[in-house]
Amino acid sequence: MRFKPHTPALMILLLAAATQAGAQEQIVKIGHVAPLSGQIAHLGKDNENGARMAIDVLNAKGVTLGGKKVKFVLLTEDDAANPQQATAAAQKLADAKVNGVIGHLNSGTTIPASKIYNDNGIPQITPSSTNPKYTLQGYKGAFRVVANDAQLGGALGRYAAATIKAKNIAIIDDRTAYGQGVADEFAKAAKAAGITIVGRQYTNDKATDFNAILTAIKGKNPDLIFFGGMDAVAGPMLRQMKQLGINTKLMGGDGICNEQLPALAGEGMSDGQVVCAEAGGVEESQKKGLETFHSDYKKKFGAEVKIYAPYVYDAVMVMAEAMKKANSAEPAKYLPELAKINYQGVTGTIAFDQHGDIKNGTLTLYTFKGGKRSQIAVTK
Repeated sequence: MRFKPHTPALMILLLAAATQAGAQEQIVKIGHVAPLSGQIAHLGKDNENGARMAIDVLNAKGVTLGGKKVKFVLLTEDDAANPQQATAAAQKLADAKVNGVIGHLNSGTTIPASKIYNDNGIPQITPSSTNPKYTLQGYKGAFRVVANDAQLGGALGRYAAATIKAKNIAIIDDRTAYGQGVADEFAKAAKAAGITIVGRQYTNDKATDFNAILTAIKGKNPDLIFFGGMDAVAGPMLRQMKQLGINTKLMGGDGICNEQLPALAGEGMSDGQVVCAEAGGVEESQKKGLETFHSDYKKKFGAEVKIYAPYVYDAVMVMAEAMKKANSAEPAKYLPELAKINYQGVTGTIAFDQHGDIKNGTLTLYTFKGGKRSQIAVTK
């Protein structure tokens, strides 16, 4: 029997075909959480963009699991860098039955949220949280794709002693899990290298006035000040250091190590004054892949990478690769493959140790010149 165009019978056949095609496609939900509001929303958006790039690439290439074509869908949540909001976001993703989570950005949000993911059997990869406590909780589904604070703080402490030749150092941290953690690890390494800690001061991650703590530090006459915290606080701190006539170097971790810092510091930062380390980085043989990512990112979003987008991208790709190896997006089935993954990403080789930490994590040391970030060295 022949049907005329647009007859009810033809429409039924088309609908049936579409339904059958849809039945052959499975939706795989990847959760992503970062601060999309608040002082470090620019970093959170950078993370989200990295996840979106990966999802788009996976869908363009096409992935089949268990004989069915996969459509990856990104579910994003804003934790505002707030632990309470982070746990609420984690529960929301758990209720949505996501197949895996990439996040969170901060250690202070990643750690409390990780219990919810663990309790619900959802694998989690953080692309940027560095506090060692995260992977020491014993959760089998907790992973990170960057070096932790013990590695980062240790590298900075050794650099302060061996290269900067600092003898007396003051430390400030913002009391967050990240800020305090990286400051503690730096202090351990600095002391081990023979450096004297002449003072330790505390602020918070929303502060804008540092006159009291900087005045107290000035009286100690340190060779260097280490700050454990984020760029939104480090920028104003640098301005006030200049106002108080404190011309010493400021050192910090990846929280301050991005192109946004010069704008936040304004005239308060001089060339070479800031030395920082980013948890990650590639050696010479891998530079081309990372440069291509940066170029593709700028074309897609009209902006430069801030810090973590490449690590988020790799985290999504690693999770998808584990699913492909397991031929399943079910967490219980692909988790064993994730634990033993060996993946060549844009940020280097990704493989995890028994705790879920990246093996042989690299660190990149930077300074700033002419308002631009300038690489010093890649180390391990």
